[in-house]
This record gives sequence, C-alpha cells and structure tokens, in this order.
Amino acid sequence: MLTQTVRFDAEHHDDIVYPSAIPFLLVHLATVGILWSGVTWTAVTMCVGLYVLRMFAITAGFHRYFSHRSYDTSRAFQFVLAFVSQMSLQKGVLWWAAKHRHHHKYSDTVEDVHSPGLHGFLFSHVGWIFATKRGVADYDMVRDLAAYPELRWLEKNKHLPGILLAVVCFLVAGWPGLFVGFFLSTAILYHGTFAINSLAHCFGRQRYLTGDDSRNNWWLALITLGEGWHNNHHYYQVSTRQGFRWYEVDVTYYLLKALSWVGIVWNLHTPPAEVLLGERRLSRRAIDKVAYRLAATFHVESLAEQAREAWSHKPHIDWSDIHLPHLPSLDELKRRASEMALRTPSLDEVAQRAREILAEAVAQRLAQVPVPA
Repeated sequence: MLTQTVRFDAEHHDDIVYPSAIPFLLVHLATVGILWSGVTWTAVTMCVGLYVLRMFAITAGFHRYFSHRSYDTSRAFQFVLAFVSQMSLQKGVLWWAAKHRHHHKYSDTVEDVHSPGLHGFLFSHVGWIFATKRGVADYDMVRDLAAYPELRWLEKNKHLPGILLAVVCFLVAGWPGLFVGFFLSTAILYHGTFAINSLAHCFGRQRYLTGDDSRNNWWLALITLGEGWHNNHHYYQVSTRQGFRWYEVDVTYYLLKALSWVGIVWNLHTPPAEVLLGERRLSRRAIDKVAYRLAATFHVESLAEQAREAWSHKPHIDWSDIHLPHLPSLDELKRRASEMALRTPSLDEVAQRAREILAEAVAQRLAQVPVPA
C-alpha cells in the first residue's frame, strides 16, 4: 500500500473540530445530574434551542466564517459569532479555525488529525482529543484572525462564554436548566459536530473528485444545519452555501442569507456553474492527493516482480534511470480515476502523476531487493 509522505503547502482547511479532553469528560459526567434534577418542559425547550443556536454559531461562525472566510461581516458581529461559538466549549476561535484549516490542508492523509480511513472510526470521532500532540494548533495558519485583539482575548478566555451560559441556564430554569438545558445540549452538540469528522468521511455519496473520503449525507446535513454536504464543501471550500442543489437542505446558508437581507453579513460566496457541473480543474495539490490514492489501488510488489523478471538478465541495474515495464497504461489509470467521481477535467494530469508515483515506488522497491547476479 502506498503511503503519501509529501507535505503540501498553500491552501488551508479542515472539517469540523473538537473540544479539549477535560471539558469534554466533565460535560458528559454532568449529564448524570439529570437523574437528580429531573426534567421540565422549560429545560427541554432550552436544550433544543441551545443546540440549534450553538450549532448555527459553529457552522456559520467557527466553520464558514473564521475557518474559510466565505462571507464578510462587521467587526462587531464577528465578535458575536466568536463569543456564541465558544459557548459550545469547543476551545477558542483561533484554535478551532487553525485545526480546521489544517484538516483541509491534509485531509485523509497521514498528516490529518482525524481521518477515519487511516486512524479508525472511533479515534476520528472522539479518540484524537485525548492525544496531546494532536490537540496542538498551528497558530501561524490564523494570522489573519489573530490580528484582532478581541479574538485573542476570547482565545485566552476560551471557557468563559460557556461558563456564563451555564450560569444563565441555572438562573432561568434552576437545576433542570443547568443539567438538561446546558450540559445535555452541550454533549449532544459535541457529537453532532464530531460526526462531520467521522461519519461524513465514511457514509454517503461522493459527487466530486477531491482526493479524500469526504461524502454528502442528507441526514447529517439535517443534524448539523447543512454541514453534511461535506463532499461539496471539500470540492469548493470557499462557498458559503454547502448544499449546492436546490434539494440539498442547508439551514445555515438560509439563515445567513436572511441576515444578508438586513445588512448584517454580505458577500456570501456561492459555487459558480463550472463547480456545480464538476468542470473545475483540480489544483496541483489536489491532483497530487488524488494521484496518490489512485496509485494505491495497484500492488507495487507485483509490478516490481514483473520488472525483475523482465530484466533478470541484467544485474546491477540503476532502476531510477530505466524505463520500467508493465506499469499500468495512462488509459487504465484514467479509467480508474474516472470511477472515483462523476467527472473532472483533470483526468490526464491525475493519470500522469499517478504513473510517476508508481514508477518511483516500484524503483524504490527494486532498489531494496536487487536482481540476483
């Protein structure tokens, strides 16, 4: 199996991210308090309302605005988005955006923080938040956000918005308000958010060739107010609208559109026609990612064995400087690449790059086990 080891630069981005381990554990433990506090209709209403409010803040704020800058807003509303997003107890705005940009930059490669295909489903859903190294953010990726002192203040006081919300819930509805309204809705919100990093890379359909495992999933889109159209998002990350078709429900986009009518947000990005049709050419980084995945569908050892047999009469060969026989043809590579998505105008580049990767991998394998004299 080929392993992609190259590091990509330029574009940044990732899929929805998680809180630190201690608040995560404490919130789940606190839900046991419901057995003592009981449940009231007021608390249930608060639970549902706070889930929807904070999921919108995460999707519209942490994700589509701070991570991808897919629309514009005022500095005042920018602060409101960050504050309400941090009520979710998923760390600070700078950390969240940095981790998400990193995810998109290395999505489903060995560098990815939470790829279910490489690290397993459970680890990609919750396990990685317990791995200290994986929780460290690269703040160089969010210099544009760190320029605002109020966002740096929120980052420093990352738990303050959530604590204030918990106090308000208690004052409004007593213990049921705290345990049901705040803690239960926060725990459910965690897993709704996590599902994009795990489930959205395992279940659903791939409309576009992206070089990763991102998928479109309608029921995840309902749970996360539109984030379930994940393959769409990975294909064209700068779009505010993630449900590209009229029937792809994207509640976050609808609410942002309504806010644009009253001037609170503006310059909402939508996918151009070439994106909708899958006719957008892949970037060099995306071509590399797709080519590695395509090359991995071939067995390198088998190709190397064929080469050994074909050149067995010539010992001491410099494999790095020889035409390797029996590599798959460009037509075969294009055929396999076309099966990975409905369409892309970059098939020729993908096939050629995959052939180069295979040639390099076979040559390296042959160099390790030379032809016997």
